Amino acid sequence: MSFLIDFVLHIDHHLANIVQQFGPWTYVILFIIIFVETGAVVLPFLPGDSLLFAAGAISMTAAGQAAGLNHWLFMVLFFIAAVAGDTLNYWIGHTGGYQLLKKPPFNKMIKEQNIKEAEAFFEKHGGTAIILGRYVPIIRTFVPFVSGVSHFSFSTFFRYVLIAAFSWSFLATGAGALLGNIPFFQEHFSAIILGIVLVSLLPTIIAVGRSFFQKRKAD
Repeated sequence: MSFLIDFVLHIDHHLANIVQQFGPWTYVILFIIIFVETGAVVLPFLPGDSLLFAAGAISMTAAGQAAGLNHWLFMVLFFIAAVAGDTLNYWIGHTGGYQLLKKPPFNKMIKEQNIKEAEAFFEKHGGTAIILGRYVPIIRTFVPFVSGVSHFSFSTFFRYVLIAAFSWSFLATGAGALLGNIPFFQEHFSAIILGIVLVSLLPTIIAVGRSFFQKRKAD
């Protein structure tokens, strides 16, 4: 866990080492990370937003360009990886979700009542949940799974996934390419990455806090 935290906070240094060691194979490595983050269901803690930002930034450095890295290609690959991961996650939930929910760690994280609430939520806010969920770490891993378990329409799900993945990959990677090599951003890269993570988690923190206080009032 400490390695993961260090990897996220100093992702620029770790990514530079990956580029130095693997060159163009960096495309494949980062594609797999983004795909697995949502596709594997049980690995929601892999870096997402920060990785895209760092990839965009390093593609504009001399080392990145020497390795043949291009931020436009990163955008396309991240888009495909996000769509493929969400789609796999959806079908895992759709075909075997209820069986998985009876086993750890899912039986502790998601209850049957949560599924019923998810079904009602997706009927009312399905598209919004899928698009906004893509921007929230951890949540983006479980939104496709719960969509599948609740038998949310796949055609509707896939349509919104395309929108979410496109905007996420192009905005996050583009921001890194545009801002990542400005001296101020280079000098405060770790703080900026931490800020990206905290901002991404803010909706979840607010929702948890609101739920906690509502339960306190009910009691």
